[in-house]
Formats: sequence, structure tokens, C-alpha cells
Amino acid sequence: DSIGPLSHMGIMGTRVILLLLVLCVCGVSCILRSAPRVALAFKDLMDTRTARPFSLSFNTTDYRILHMDQDQGRLYLGSREYLVSLDMQNVNKEPLIIHWPAPTQRKGECQMTGKGKHGECANFVRMIEPWNRTHLYTCGTGAYKPICTFINRGWKAEDYLFRLVPGYVDSGKGRCSYDPNHEDVAALINGNLYAGVHVDFMGADPAIFRMMGSRPAIRTEQSDSRWLNEPVFIQIKQIPDSSEANDDKLYFFFREKSQDSGGTASPSVLARVGRVCLNDEGGQKSLVNKWTTFLKARLVCSVMGDDGVETFFDELRDVFIQSTQDERNPMVYGVFSTAGSVFKGSAVCVYSMADIRNVFNGPFAHKHGHNYQWTMYTGKIPYPRPGTCPGGTFTPNLQSSKAFSDEAVNFIRAHPLMYHPVYPTHKRPLVVRSGVDYRFTTIAVDQVDAVDGRYEVFFLGTDRGTVQKVIVLPKDPTTMEELTLEEVEVFRTSVPVKTMRISAKRQQLYVSSDAGLTQVSLHRCGVYGKACSDCCLARDPYCAWDGESCTPFTQATKRRSRRQDVKHGDPLRQCRGFNAKVEKKLKETVQFGVEGSSTFLECVPRSPQATVKWLYQKDGRRKV
Repeated sequence: DSIGPLSHMGIMGTRVILLLLVLCVCGVSCILRSAPRVALAFKDLMDTRTARPFSLSFNTTDYRILHMDQDQGRLYLGSREYLVSLDMQNVNKEPLIIHWPAPTQRKGECQMTGKGKHGECANFVRMIEPWNRTHLYTCGTGAYKPICTFINRGWKAEDYLFRLVPGYVDSGKGRCSYDPNHEDVAALINGNLYAGVHVDFMGADPAIFRMMGSRPAIRTEQSDSRWLNEPVFIQIKQIPDSSEANDDKLYFFFREKSQDSGGTASPSVLARVGRVCLNDEGGQKSLVNKWTTFLKARLVCSVMGDDGVETFFDELRDVFIQSTQDERNPMVYGVFSTAGSVFKGSAVCVYSMADIRNVFNGPFAHKHGHNYQWTMYTGKIPYPRPGTCPGGTFTPNLQSSKAFSDEAVNFIRAHPLMYHPVYPTHKRPLVVRSGVDYRFTTIAVDQVDAVDGRYEVFFLGTDRGTVQKVIVLPKDPTTMEELTLEEVEVFRTSVPVKTMRISAKRQQLYVSSDAGLTQVSLHRCGVYGKACSDCCLARDPYCAWDGESCTPFTQATKRRSRRQDVKHGDPLRQCRGFNAKVEKKLKETVQFGVEGSSTFLECVPRSPQATVKWLYQKDGRRKV
């Protein structure tokens, strides 16, 4: 199964010149699971006509996809001093652009403080949220003085309207961080803005805020590392807990410095999921204007090595929340990386809301004993149970968090952490990368209906400017098989992928970085090859053989001619009648050699997932 020199040849008595007919059979055996079946450089991707790059000709950077409006078909970007509205069908079709710089005076003041050595004294747009049918609300760093305003986008996309509301500028404190290097998350829900931001100029006061709207402004406890300890906010999402609206909660995902990071065995960073009740109004005597329902738990994503040592992926990088038919139970996909610099690895883990809720309904963590170690709290739990929403299923007679007992409020103030962590489905990652020179940075997931069932397809952005398309299949009851279908370079330069959005409706992926944005089709079926066997071996749920070529699969494709086998990738069974004779799959080469010398025989497989098998045939006999 290898390629190498063939020495001391003396076949059929030929002494001087040897004519050797080599039959090189490239049989496919998917043993290189992390190697993509197709790898496309940026130029090759452009040649397929399945991608469109977009970037502004102005001096800007740090492109981020901040909002995707599927109904109007618009994609909203924020960058350094620019707001952009793009057509989701074609991002290069008449982009609408707003120049929104920080005031010149403010830029000067920013530089006087010693900032701006790396261009930070500018307005980096960090939030675009829908306010109503015609307006968007946007915030930026404002050269270390956050600012917010409204954008008029008109009633419909055909209006081609995209401009700032004249004369309106609001303070962005508590809505957007001062430092463009800090990550923010925000969501506008019923006129109330919920945001995870750093509140102060120095970036020393991180908080989860609620402001604007009809509800009182509240935040997390200040200067209490038990609540938040140097967090990096990743994602924020409203998820209902029951049919009772008062039970609705806001879930947020972040990573933070571990409180136990002083010890060598303890991780320095931990991945977290937290939540608050949307109708929380703060406490009456304690935690006034602070959350009285704030809880958090650890997200575990780890793999057990052959040596029995467990490797943890603790640095949460991105979260994708996949809606299901039950709005109360979306699937939560997380991209993680290792926190240390010695071992470089990434993993993808998936969590169910049932498991997350079970942890929040479980025991609280408590520091106890002479070593001040985390233990399970075994004392009396006050009523209502900390984390319960007022007026909800279990507290119908408590209409406000201000009615919570002092005991309940003081308990949650001191015990915001749950004792048990949240483990992923099947207690293991779906995708793992180790021993590679890159890390995953972003994730998007699509549910694809194929001939033999429904499949999850993962699109994973990397810190080297590529996107991998991966599926995970059950190999047997205990193991999973990971297949990397393709890896494509989506930017001209090797820059980390920053944000990613997927539109299953339009079959498009949108990927952003410091360099710009690229719109990429979810499939490039033609690149797998021109034969039925190539299409079948690809095992791409988006693609099927239609009788003539490898094309995007749809349920409307004629059943008689379509061939697809994602589960097994068996072309012999699927492509009978479509492939030419077996001999036509053989690559025939004439190689000259001299007796007594070595000749290099080469057979390059068409796919990284293929292995090479050598067969020798003499005098027309059976190949051995």
C-alpha cells in the first residue's frame, strides 16, 4: 500500500530496455478521517463560481456579520467606521454603505489617553439589532466612548434605503464596550436591550445589562468574581422554558477565568452557560437593580486519551443554536479549543436544553472547609428556589422579583454557580482536531435531508481563513465516524474567520474576517468528479448522481436515476449501470527502466481519503 522504487527488474528476459505496463488501482479507503476529500485554494474556489468575495475599497477592517434578515434578504455588517447592508442572494449587488466615524475631537481625546497605537481610536461597529419594521438600532465603540443611533432601512428591501437617523446619537455605555478588542453580545427583546459588555474605560467592569424599554435597568453584581471573572462573551439567546411566558429566560454563553486557576491541576479558563429571567426586576433590599435570578454552570467538552488521561477543551470560541420544531428545546453546538499553548486542539460538542435545565435544577456549588474547596451545597434551599422566575409556573403568586424573600436573594448572591457541569450529548465531542497547526473559531450547522435520512452538516471556520465542511456518522453503537467533505480557503489571505452565518433557505454561507466577507455556496457537487462513483464516494448529503452528473440533491430529482449513499459510500452497489467497465477506472502508464537499476513508480490518488494498492500482472495472468 505504498509508492516506492522497484529494484533489480529482470522481467521476461529483457536485458537492456524494459517495457513495463503498470496497472495502478486507486481504491478508496477512508482512513485519513481529518483529511478533506476536496481541498480548494481561494483561486480554485473562485473558479467554481460558487463564491463571491466582498470588501470595501475604503480604509477599514474588522468585518463582522451583526444581523441577518431572512425575510428582507439583507445581511448587515459592521466594520471599522462603516455599516453595510448586503443582498443575501448576491453580496456584490448594489451594497448600501454608511460611513459612521467617531467625531474628530473624540479621536484626538482618545489618543491623548495613550490609546490608539493599533488604530483603536475609531468607531468599531459592534451591534445591529432590529428595532421595528423600518429601523435598526446600532452601537459602536466611538473611539473609547461608546455611541448608539438608529438606522432607517425602509419598509422593504426594494426601497434601497439605508441611512442614519439625522441628529440622533445616544450614549452607548452598558450597550457596547469601550475597547474594540473586547467581545460584546446583545439582543433587543420587546424593546429591552440585553447586553454582555465591559462597562468602563479600563475594561475592568464586565456585566450583563438590561436597559431601555419598559423594564427597570439592572445588571450583574459589580466587583464580585463569583458572578463574572474576566469573562469573554460569546452568544446570547432568549429560550422559553415552558408555555408560561413568565418562565422565559435569557441564556448567555461565555468563557471566564477560573477562580481556582492558581493550582497547577486546575484549568485557567472555563466555558460557561448562564441564564437570567427576562422579567427579573432586581431585589427589594438586597441586589437592588441587580439580577436576582442569575445562575451559571460549566460546559464540559473533553476527550479521553488512550492513556486514560482526559483532555479538556475549555476555551469556548463560538456557539450555534439550532432551532427545532420545539422552540423550548433547540440544540446548542459549541466550538472549543485547548487553553494551553503546549497542546493545540479544537473540538465541537453539542448540548441538549434538557441537560442544561437539569443542571440548573440540580445542586448549587459551595466553597467549604479548610481548603476552601468547591463542594455540593447540602443545606436548606430557600423558597422560591433561586433562579425561579416570578409569576412563573412554580411561583404564580409572586408577581415580582422584589417579592422574593431576603433569604432567597442573599442565597443566590453567594451561590450563583451550579455544582454539576453540563456534559455534551453522548458524553463526548462530535469533532476533534489535535496535532494540527490551526484552531476552529466559528461554527454553523445545517440539517440536510438526503436519500437515506437527515444529516447534520457542520461548517467550521478556522484561524487560517478556511472553512471545513464536516459530517459525523454513527459507525457502530459506540463509535462515531467523522468525515471532512471539503476545506476551502474563503479569503485571499490567511486571516482568522471572525463571524459566520448560514442561510439554509438560500443555500449560502456568509463568512467574515478582518479582510472582508465571502459568500459561499453550501455545495460544489461538480468538484467531486465526473463519474457516478466519484459522487457516491464523496458522501456529501447535498449531492447526488442524477444519471449524468453530480448535482445538488433535491427531493424532486427522479428516483430512478438518482444515486446517493451518505451512510456507506458504496459505488459498486449504487452506481451499477452508470459506471464504465472496471478497466476504465485503471490508470495505465508505460514506464521505461534499465535492468539492475531502480525506477520510481508513481500513482497519485485523486482524493486525500484514498489509498493506493499495487497489483502485479505477468503474461496476461491474474493480477497478484
